Amino acid sequence: MFAAKIIKNRFSLTCLSLAALSLTWSGVAQAQSSSDFPNKPIRLVVAFAPGGSTDIAARILAQSLTGILKVPVFVENKPGAGASIGTQYVANAAPDGYTYLVTSPSFIVNPLTMGATAGYAPDKDFAPVSIPATQPMAVVVNEKIPAKNLNELKDLSLKKDLSYATAGNGTPPNLTCDNLFRQYWKADVTHIPYKGSGPALIASVSGETPIFCGAVAGVSQFVKQGKVKVVAVSSDKRLPSMPDSPTFAEQGYPEIKDDLWVGVFAPAKTPKETLLKMNQAISQAITSKDVLEKLDQNDFITVGGTLEQTVENVQKDLARWDKTVKAIKAQPQAK
Repeated sequence: MFAAKIIKNRFSLTCLSLAALSLTWSGVAQAQSSSDFPNKPIRLVVAFAPGGSTDIAARILAQSLTGILKVPVFVENKPGAGASIGTQYVANAAPDGYTYLVTSPSFIVNPLTMGATAGYAPDKDFAPVSIPATQPMAVVVNEKIPAKNLNELKDLSLKKDLSYATAGNGTPPNLTCDNLFRQYWKADVTHIPYKGSGPALIASVSGETPIFCGAVAGVSQFVKQGKVKVVAVSSDKRLPSMPDSPTFAEQGYPEIKDDLWVGVFAPAKTPKETLLKMNQAISQAITSKDVLEKLDQNDFITVGGTLEQTVENVQKDLARWDKTVKAIKAQPQAK
């Protein structure tokens, strides 16, 4: 009951409408020129703890971008508050092209669920650069949990007190699994937030928190070791790295397709010439054989695209998550 009340109160914080987040992306519209970029080290600020999917992708990119841009590109982790701490940090950084946010759909979900307390507005405080890659979300259970699929986990959750780990309150995996457990199943499964998907996954592997909801990056190694089981993935087809793990769709949940992209964003008013150079460098990186192999090893699917295509993709995802958040708010909470 207490957990359900917390979740209900969290969603009541929502005060931003889709219209308010029109994604005018002032950073692109008001850009200036910067012909000498880059001439010093570049920071990729990851809004989550080391070891998670966003962090893994950022480090793969940083290594490749260092060679492409001929300056050091390094990753700096600033986790906490469901990715809001790192996001606010970049929002307040100088718009000179040397500090970027690398994040997940939490970037657009937080303002929808937290309202002004998120501390930033995607359309006013940031300029999109690229969505290098995306990957499916998974529901993972510790080896000691007697469930191999969603039906077995549902039966168990209605009989036993269970908890699930995510990268933080209000993150997309939190919303997806909260919707699955409470609305679909009417089960009171307690949410335990961590400072990133890496720590959340390790909590499930160790048995500290029996269920993990998050991106599939890093999961397959623990599946091979027999330490966890994947009871569902959000991809259209089963993943080659985990052929025994069923999809949501084949288990009767075709509407759950909450893939988790990795996005790169700059502070608003960053010169457009700089944004274009970074976009082109990322596009070059994700088409290289080395980066493609590393992303594939971690179950990422490359996306890329122009600045305009990135804005369009984020707009579509914003509309989808806005609809999901409103649907969850409209539904009565499980007792």
